[in-house]
Amino acid sequence: MSRIGIGAGVALAVLAADQASKTWILSVIPEHGPIGLLPVLDLTLTWNKGITFGMLNGENTVSALLLVALALAVVVALGLWLWRAESAMVGAAIGAIAGGAVGNVIDRMRFGAVVDFIHAHAFGWSWYVFNVADAAIVCGVATLVLDGLRGRSGVRTTADPPAR
Repeated sequence: MSRIGIGAGVALAVLAADQASKTWILSVIPEHGPIGLLPVLDLTLTWNKGITFGMLNGENTVSALLLVALALAVVVALGLWLWRAESAMVGAAIGAIAGGAVGNVIDRMRFGAVVDFIHAHAFGWSWYVFNVADAAIVCGVATLVLDGLRGRSGVRTTADPPAR
């Protein structure tokens, strides 16, 4: 399977898992409130009107539309990057980021905010509440960073002497 096919497949899988989990959580949490799954993990419904970690938490329609436009521009840029991806791993990472971004855009268009519900906490620490799309975006970005750090064998850098 090509890197483009892998990226598109991962994007669709992330989008489907994200939207299915949000549909389920919206049907369960309002009736039952927060649900403790593990001593370190709860399901807690929150609405994020901003971007990552609640930044730019705009309360008006213009802010929401700007965030949707920005996210869609990022998805277009990711599509171009996917087209030029050098490996299946990079393709999958780009797909995870794109699928997550589209999942959160759908929420903004439907609800005016993103549905977040996964709440991790331990030893007095409490992390931000997030969703499947957010987790996919973080994993995709981490994969791209690691791929960039590992270097490329056979790729000449400016420090390498020219081939003879």
